[in-house]
Amino acid sequence: MAFELPPLPFEKNALEPHISAETLEFHHGKHHNAYVTKLNEMVAGTDNEGKSLEDIIKSAQGGLFNQAAQVWNHTFYWNSLSPNGGGAPAGDLGAAIDKAFGSFDEFKSQFNAKATGNFGSGWTWLVKNSDGSLEIVNTDDADTPIAHGKGQTPLFTVDVWEHAYYVDYRNARPKYLESIWNLINWDFAAENFAA
Repeated sequence: MAFELPPLPFEKNALEPHISAETLEFHHGKHHNAYVTKLNEMVAGTDNEGKSLEDIIKSAQGGLFNQAAQVWNHTFYWNSLSPNGGGAPAGDLGAAIDKAFGSFDEFKSQFNAKATGNFGSGWTWLVKNSDGSLEIVNTDDADTPIAHGKGQTPLFTVDVWEHAYYVDYRNARPKYLESIWNLINWDFAAENFAA
């Protein structure tokens, strides 16, 4: 069964003014779709045909890994955002962030610093480690925390490839990062934290 481009979990204009419909046309409709198309071409007629995305990511290298991981990362990113997002997390996740980073504001500051400093293209993640601790992790290019068997559970991610923000923010990654906090889907992150 071929992989399919998942629909966005919101309307294309739902994230405005923070992320424009035009950005989503390119980012989801072109970039994410291209990863899905290329992945299907690469797995057709191979032992990877019929495997789950996660199984391919855990076993593949090179171009196949890049395509599969980018499909997974982008799908996770869309779910990390919500037009009803933003604010600070409550409950167990909010308490865990306060414990790990001292306060939500300090967490945001550290996350933005890490994401701004993520050289080139990549992703910045909040993960729960196997011991229950929280950590801010940068990955390069298509890399993803689920690939390495370190027991890290992604809670949410922010895409720091330029195609995620260039239409709206040009090369001003810090402005994009400040704005993204209005969209973080804390319900999704809390579900991942509880899992």
